[in-house]
Amino acid sequence: MDAESQKNHLKAYGITYWVLNKQLKVQWLLNYRGGSFLLPDTKDIQQECQIRGVSFEVLSNDKAESILEEISSPSQNMEAVVLEKAPKIAVYTPSGKLPWDDAVTMVLQYAEIPYETIYDEEVLNDGLLLFDWLHLHHEDFTGQYGKFYGMYRAASWYIEEKKAAESLAEKLGYNKVSSEKLDVALKIRDYVVGGGFMFAMCSATDSFDIALSAEGIDICEPMFDGDASDPGYQNKIDYNKTFAFTDFTLERNPLVYEFSSIDMTRNRTVSQTTDYFSLMEFSAKWDPVPTMLCQNHTVLVKGFMGQTTAFNRDEIKSNVLVMGETKSNGEAKYIHGIKGKGFFTFYGGHDPEDYQHRVGDAKTELDLHPTSPGYRLILNNVLFPAAKKKKQKT
Repeated sequence: MDAESQKNHLKAYGITYWVLNKQLKVQWLLNYRGGSFLLPDTKDIQQECQIRGVSFEVLSNDKAESILEEISSPSQNMEAVVLEKAPKIAVYTPSGKLPWDDAVTMVLQYAEIPYETIYDEEVLNDGLLLFDWLHLHHEDFTGQYGKFYGMYRAASWYIEEKKAAESLAEKLGYNKVSSEKLDVALKIRDYVVGGGFMFAMCSATDSFDIALSAEGIDICEPMFDGDASDPGYQNKIDYNKTFAFTDFTLERNPLVYEFSSIDMTRNRTVSQTTDYFSLMEFSAKWDPVPTMLCQNHTVLVKGFMGQTTAFNRDEIKSNVLVMGETKSNGEAKYIHGIKGKGFFTFYGGHDPEDYQHRVGDAKTELDLHPTSPGYRLILNNVLFPAAKKKKQKT
């Protein structure tokens, strides 16, 4: 899985998932040649690699043992982690959304990793309990319709999406979309606390935490929910209820395309040509979880924007790990934490290979980006639940 030898890093994850789905075990060789996978050698697996265009090497038993011995040496920052079971994957997304509306569904399809889509009704009926891993589509859990009001309130797609959200909330017994979305967020919170794995990108990251922090508080202006927001609602926010963020200030103006001070989009000083974030280095033997999530063939990854591009370092809780950062701008791009028995990862930005994706833009063709480091980070999270867990030390 290093830069020189692998022609299609993304489909290699699909091969690994395919092998796990056959009830075979895989060893993930953390920090060894870009985070390589050690698979059983069968004719079927070799053939599948060839069909999908995934580079591989056949090793003798002696060579494999030699590699594992090298990895186990205390002097090497490497580790072999056993992957045991293909996780069952859910993507939280409304019906009618096309796969290329979301980077995760797009890369899952490209890597040929199976997933199911679920939305509010299934979540509220405890449908999450059937899954090991959950991805949150670029959703607004605050009931403010993505804060698109300022620019798109007259657009037909905005009007239709608002009507659809209101209709679904009414069908489910709610008089406000914000109330319904809060209950969805609480169900997702309980799923993670109970041992689930949750991955979110772009606005699903901060809007999720904001919704939890504003439980029982009306933060929506009249154009969103038909009545006034609570007076002085900023002072009523409870940061103890959030997963990752604290001490943030909400954006009250409905015409501003922003949820809060968590997001760094408007405060960025880097240009597209200089926009890169660096992955942190962790001890593979002592901290295999963040090491696993940071596996890549480069430590420097191209930046990309979104409604929520990156996170204000000063507003991230001290018990949350920053795994990717843009040092020159003081922002975190990629963070991870533990909540109860479960785990969550937040990844800023919309599409790792589309720098400034806008409404209506053409989809990304992943055939043009088969070695994308930014997309590899997503797929690290997909395989993460398959790993035999070790206690995190840092």
